[in-house]
Amino acid sequence: MTAIQAATYNVEFGFDAYQSMNDFIEKNDYSKLFILVDENTFEHCYPRFITKLEVDIPVEVIEIDPGEEFKNIDTCIGVWNAITELGGDRKSLLLTLGGGVITDLGGFVASCFKRGIDFINIPTTLLAMVDASVGGKTGVDLGVLKNQIGVFANPQLVIIDRKYLKTLNERDFTSGLAEVIKYALTYDKSLLEAVHQLDDSNIEEVIYKSINIKNEVVLEDPKEGHLRKVLNYGHTIGHAIESFYLESEDKESLTHGEAIAIGMICEAYLSHQVLGMPLDTVELIKTDILTIFKKITLVEKDFDAILSLLKHDKKNKKGQTNFVLLNNLESFKIDCQATTKNIKESLHFYNS
Repeated sequence: MTAIQAATYNVEFGFDAYQSMNDFIEKNDYSKLFILVDENTFEHCYPRFITKLEVDIPVEVIEIDPGEEFKNIDTCIGVWNAITELGGDRKSLLLTLGGGVITDLGGFVASCFKRGIDFINIPTTLLAMVDASVGGKTGVDLGVLKNQIGVFANPQLVIIDRKYLKTLNERDFTSGLAEVIKYALTYDKSLLEAVHQLDDSNIEEVIYKSINIKNEVVLEDPKEGHLRKVLNYGHTIGHAIESFYLESEDKESLTHGEAIAIGMICEAYLSHQVLGMPLDTVELIKTDILTIFKKITLVEKDFDAILSLLKHDKKNKKGQTNFVLLNNLESFKIDCQATTKNIKESLHFYNS
């Protein structure tokens, strides 16, 4: 599969990706190589990856705890300390082997250590492959607030090896489909049908199309001045719900994709209220998403707490919550506003 050319790096696929990685490392004469993993990727993905790594420099593995709750500055400090104690310098290279938490946090760690060292992303989840590992966003959460601390920093290379997807349980694999559906609703509705028919015969094409869409958007607007905001469709309400469930002691945390799936349904209904998107299209979106993601019940007494988290969304300006909404499939509008009443009605629509 042909490499995708991003702004300053390539997204490479399959066997060629590892060859490119090894060639790149040899060419740049790095002093030491660090591989960032979590407990799961060390057990399930590292054994495959290490057989593909052909370098003649020292290699150190740094393992962190798995899960969104560890995507924070404290974890970063632990990784920075480990790199320092293991002799890392400005000519070190960090490889991130894992899902969105690893690629987001690892890229942030690399971009700050000694004012920046090179890093390569090897995403091992569908979500990381189609979204987190591409585009140059790095960062960590501030408490339960998603991605509040971070910088834009591009990797040197992204390696897509779909065989890592075999290591995922069904819930984690499905989580990544939310980002694919986002691309379908905003840019290419053919991806919806592909998601419903997903198997080994088309998974690589779905990943490729998704990355291509994101890359085209990022090339036009690398730092989210305007167009790149479209990649947050479903994320304004979705992130608020994800944060609420993460901080609630009496509720099971949602995966990122599960929360974004809810957000996309709610924001589709907001699109009907604010932009007049046909209600039958909204219903179609809801039906499509709920055939993939198990429905949960949003408790009405929690609505105000969820809405209070919207004020932290990164698209906000001057205290105003901004949404990406749909005129219709493949047609969107950026920086839309909705009333509190509208938003609560969208949550009721999800529940209905």
